[in-house]
Amino acid sequence: MRAKTLAALLVLMTAPCFGQDRAQAFVGARIIPVEGDEIPSGTLVVQAGKIVAVGSSNAVRVPDGAARHDVSGKVIMPGLICTHSHIGGPSGGDRSGPLQPDCRVLDSINVRDPGFRKAHAGGLTTLNVMPGSGHLCSGQTVYLKLRKDPVTIDDLVLTTSKGVTGGLKMANGTNSQSGPPFPGTRGKSAALARGLWVKAQAHREALQTAVNDPTKKPSRDLGLEALVECLEGKRVVHHHTHRHDDVMTVMRLSKEFGFRVVLHHVSDAWHVANEIAAAKVPCSIIVIDSPGGKIEAKDIDWGNGAALEKAGVLTGFHTDDGITDSRFFLRSAALSVRAGMSREAALYGMTMAGARMLDLDDRTGSLKAGKDADFVVYSGDPLSVYTKALQTWVEGVKVFDRSDPKDRLYAVGGRGASEGQAFTLCHCFGHAGDDR
Repeated sequence: MRAKTLAALLVLMTAPCFGQDRAQAFVGARIIPVEGDEIPSGTLVVQAGKIVAVGSSNAVRVPDGAARHDVSGKVIMPGLICTHSHIGGPSGGDRSGPLQPDCRVLDSINVRDPGFRKAHAGGLTTLNVMPGSGHLCSGQTVYLKLRKDPVTIDDLVLTTSKGVTGGLKMANGTNSQSGPPFPGTRGKSAALARGLWVKAQAHREALQTAVNDPTKKPSRDLGLEALVECLEGKRVVHHHTHRHDDVMTVMRLSKEFGFRVVLHHVSDAWHVANEIAAAKVPCSIIVIDSPGGKIEAKDIDWGNGAALEKAGVLTGFHTDDGITDSRFFLRSAALSVRAGMSREAALYGMTMAGARMLDLDDRTGSLKAGKDADFVVYSGDPLSVYTKALQTWVEGVKVFDRSDPKDRLYAVGGRGASEGQAFTLCHCFGHAGDDR
């Protein structure tokens, strides 16, 4: 009897943590919902990690007892989505071969990498973390939600009823060319990739046959299983490519084998924008503000976004962090607008376009009732060079506050901003005894 009473008391003690999640209302800001018109003076209400309501301040009622945040003069927009990041030191395949779809970056990410804190400072809330492009196929990517104070990678991973979310990283061009067993030419690169997809088709057929005859079920093959998911549309191929001929090769393979693909980088997109549009293939572009880099990217142009928008291509952006520091991600949209892309398409590209490319548009990417409460409070217009991210919220939890000196350090830099933990014996920032 005493045990039952104690159990009942424990339930009552813990219930408020879940049953009395206080609503929060952000009142007076200019709101850019991305899906829908901008709201000059609006109210955003969030509760239990979700958006409850968003609209003009005279139309949205603030719930009784809600925590009220006066954000007059500020701008609120959805959290930014980077479709291609290398934060956390992810690694996929090794030098034993050019095709390693069995490798998972999930097994190689350091969640204490300060890059995650810097991403918060840049307004990023969702990432596609990728292995490198030194292989034709370097492994499986993972989609992360940048929640507060992760202890393990499991605290960040986005999951569905089918398990961990993620795509498959592939590449062509010069990065994956090397000495044997790696390909030495573009033609050999395509041949090896094509051979891999043929094996995946055969594995899928064997699995389908085994549905009616279990004795014919093939042995497990982790790499081919990932590829079969791509053939069935369950996993997206995120493909590194730059030169226009390499772009066409990727789309040729996608059409031949029927896998979904997102083109990444696409330096030459403006050369073949109409062809990309005709294939209905999305592009995640990078916008760099200084010359240099590889020869195959010599034709990269700030006008890529404008050319793709004009052609009707779904266009998003990525950092390739550290190529572009996550703290300066919005600059990609601003430079694209300067080169002719519409403001609406550029802001959509930083948010909803990425959500669609990662199959996450039902839960993030815009400020809409029912979606995750992922948003950023800015000091001014998001495309202004003078604007700063003041606060970043993920699923209704504030993960970055520029007014907090510990958070500000990651935004502006300084001693300790690039260290996961400073070696010290005092009870200072980063010490194991901190109760942060």
